[in-house]
Amino acid sequence: MAYLVLLALAALDSAGYSIIAPVVPEINEATGAGPAVIGALVACFAVGQIAGYPLAGRGLQWRHSRFVLAGSLALIVVGDLGFILGEGLAVYFPARLVQGIGAGGLWMGLSFAVMERYPGWEFQRLTGITAAYGVGAIAGPAMGGSGGIRAPFLIHLALVVALALALTRIGPPRKKIGFHSDRSALRTGAFWLACAGILLVALALGTFDGPLPLHFADRLAQAEIAALYVVAALIGAVCATLAGYLPPRPSLAAATVLLPAGVALAGLTSTVGLWVLAAVIVGVGLGFGEAGSLGVLLETVGVERIILAMVVWSQLWALGYLAGPAAGGGVAEALGFAAIGLVPVTAAFGVVAAFAVASREPARSGASRGAPPPEPASGNGP
Repeated sequence: MAYLVLLALAALDSAGYSIIAPVVPEINEATGAGPAVIGALVACFAVGQIAGYPLAGRGLQWRHSRFVLAGSLALIVVGDLGFILGEGLAVYFPARLVQGIGAGGLWMGLSFAVMERYPGWEFQRLTGITAAYGVGAIAGPAMGGSGGIRAPFLIHLALVVALALALTRIGPPRKKIGFHSDRSALRTGAFWLACAGILLVALALGTFDGPLPLHFADRLAQAEIAALYVVAALIGAVCATLAGYLPPRPSLAAATVLLPAGVALAGLTSTVGLWVLAAVIVGVGLGFGEAGSLGVLLETVGVERIILAMVVWSQLWALGYLAGPAAGGGVAEALGFAAIGLVPVTAAFGVVAAFAVASREPARSGASRGAPPPEPASGNGP
């Protein structure tokens, strides 16, 4: 029961940030906002996440993961109500910010809930959480395509309330695990490879979610844009699952090529068929990139000393998702959508440089390589 609720919360968290893409053209029509403003609105979510990660970390030190999860859901309720009851950018910006704070808390709460409850099965359970994020990335655009601005967030609010009630059925972990931080891990080349990888993923996703829907709106209706994003999310979820059985570095290397190519293709063309191909390429890149980056992080740091490393890694994801829409929107306004691929291309060079540094260090084997799961500790099994 507990793990099913955690999976559902992961899907809800993912839906919370992916719901915005099909709604963007509606906000554009209602407010007259251009690509740069729309990009900033999408990026506002990541600003909240950056604040939410350390706040959640303190909550985990004071109490336990369930406390953090409950507080995060309350913040998301407030954000949803802003879009449902309010109108205009003066309401949408703070509402999206509050949703981001809640999302940051949900990610941290979910990660440590898995580690608290399933010692010995941490990687296998976190892989399941990652797959659930892929499902949420499918559900988010589907909700976003329900029409208008209020309806998508009303659907989201109903799911938040339902899962908040389900969360009350989960008790605290049987035994509190003493997680800690190790600053020395942050000085390794492999850690910064993981960070460069997740930054590329976030920049590409932010660019794809933010200004590109305005480009797609030239030929596609809101529901059709939603379908395009569902395709990308479905492909991403499948590829993330497959990448869990592969060494993380080759997966990350593949994503370093695919993500810039997919985003660039989406901006360069105005043909619907090529947009579908671009969405598939982006989906594959996102799935392999996120799994590969997480795998490098786990094999480098390990579970017991991951608190600080997880916070920094997560904040870099948020910074990328913050910069992606804003940078993509600025490039689109200045140079046109044909040049929007410059954003992930720049990040890809950073990953290549990090690979060069990390290659000088000895490879480390670990859970991220998809080893068969050990027997779960008593009382913490499936």
